[in-house]
Formats: sequence, structure tokens, C-alpha cells
Amino acid sequence: MSGLRRKSKNQNIGNLIIGLSSLFFVILLFPLIKAYLFPTQYNVPKNSAGIPTGSVIVIPKLDIEAPIIEDVDPFNATEYRLALKKGVAQAKGTSFPGEGKKAFLFAHSSDYPWRAGNYNTVFFRLKDLKLGDEIIIYKDLTPLNYRVNETKIVWPSDVSYLTEEHDQNVLIIQTCWPVGTSFRRLLVFASPL
Repeated sequence: MSGLRRKSKNQNIGNLIIGLSSLFFVILLFPLIKAYLFPTQYNVPKNSAGIPTGSVIVIPKLDIEAPIIEDVDPFNATEYRLALKKGVAQAKGTSFPGEGKKAFLFAHSSDYPWRAGNYNTVFFRLKDLKLGDEIIIYKDLTPLNYRVNETKIVWPSDVSYLTEEHDQNVLIIQTCWPVGTSFRRLLVFASPL
């Protein structure tokens, strides 16, 4: 009889461990689950004609509309973390899209569950962009249209895309890859139409 009680007790402990592990797993992946099942509806200010006001990035294929926070230092963690709570960051030292040179935008693909916010998974689906997909940047009600022409995955230490001078009119968008990590960086390159 004591052998049955011991077996039953061990089974209960095992079930408890499995249950707690499952709960922890769901909590850990909550931002990703939420992004897939309940995509965030971004509230970008628009005028009476429905055109976004201010600086905004729109990626129609991914249902992204997010404000662009201009002139953010990508090497100052305190500064860019604050900016990424408000939208997509435009890297200090690069041009704003439409100024005829390299523009560099970056945002989260995921973040810690306890840092829930509107923009902590804004670029969660950035990997789904394909060649020819459209990206629109609004600046003071003026749309700037771009088409994706390349994607790359690079190491975090490769900051040449950010620091090298570019005379080309190119839009580079960056996020962490794979989603849920900061192991590598996904870069999307787009050219104006």
C-alpha cells in the first residue's frame, strides 16, 4: 500500500512540475502569442482624409502603422529603449527617408513579457517581407514610397550598415532575429519608387 501512495505522490509532483513549466512557457512567449493571435492596432494620428500626420512608417502587407521617433542614438541603450516604447526609431547620424541618402530605422521584434507595450513587437513579422513589397513613410502628410529589394541576416557586431557612409537613397530597417532573441539582426533594404 505504501508503494502505491509513493507512486501517487510522485505522479502528483510530476504533474505539478509539468503544469508549472507549461504556465511559465506560456508567460514567456506571451508577446509572441499575442502578436500572432491578437495583432496590435496602432493608433497613429491621422487627418480628416485618413492620412497619417507626423512621421509614420506604414507596411501594408504586415498591417503596421507606427510613429517614427527621429534622431535616436542607436549606441545609447537608455535612449533607444525609451524611444522604442513610443514607436520605431530613426538612427541618429542617418538621413530621414526621402532626404536622398541612407535612412536607418529600427524597432523590436519581441521583448520581455513584463515590458508589455504597444511597440514591443512592432517588427515581429518583418521576416515576412518579400522582394517587391511596399513600405510607405509619411513625413508631414507626404507619402514616400519604397519597395523591398533585399533582406540580410547579420551578426550584432556588424554595424557597418549603420555606420558606413551611403550616398544612395536607401531605406534600411533592422530588428532582432530570430524572434524572441537578440542573437542576430534582420535587415530589410528598400529603394524609393
